[in-house]
Amino acid sequence: MRIVLLGAPGAGKGTQAKKLIEKYGMPQISTGDLLRAAVGAGTPLGKEAKSYMDKGELVPDSVVLGMVEERLKQDDCKKGYILDGFPRNTAQAEALDKMLDALGMSLSAALSVDVPFEDLMKRLTGRRTCKACGQMYNIYFKAPAKEGTCDKCSGELFQRDDDKEATIKKRLEVYNAQTAPLIDYYGKKGIVKSVTGTGNIDDIFKTVCEKLGLK
Repeated sequence: MRIVLLGAPGAGKGTQAKKLIEKYGMPQISTGDLLRAAVGAGTPLGKEAKSYMDKGELVPDSVVLGMVEERLKQDDCKKGYILDGFPRNTAQAEALDKMLDALGMSLSAALSVDVPFEDLMKRLTGRRTCKACGQMYNIYFKAPAKEGTCDKCSGELFQRDDDKEATIKKRLEVYNAQTAPLIDYYGKKGIVKSVTGTGNIDDIFKTVCEKLGLK
């Protein structure tokens, strides 16, 4: 099973990917992880990527695709894989399709984890982190017993800049403008499998497996 994961920030696709990995042993291929590993190891593609990153520029699609291709050629990907974080737009999806066709590893499914906008805002803007021990809370879904105070160590809770409403709205706007059209792109290919990402995590996972035809 060769899967690309789709879903807005906060949709819970990472959680579902982790469960797929644990149950079926599929490697999860995150372009962020690939970039960090390649730069750290000083590979030719890593050095090329670093030259852009050092200038504060985006790493070109061609470099990212090269890293994905190298990763997919490893033995653990022969029985399947989960692509997470790439492609982010239709241009990347088209380039990825050409590369996968050449490798004989075309996608089996595009798994879309769908969550209403209001729920995404609560999931992301409601996050609070303990300054002392790093414990995470959510004021809407997993609130501490005492407001602003960690249950574990009584440390002070704070909201990261990344989780503030204006920042979250911007991230979701970027997703809707750039990445959401991928659902239409893969829909035309007939490989989109949509699941609702609200409710019990295990129930969502059961639906994911059913949609993907996994036993």
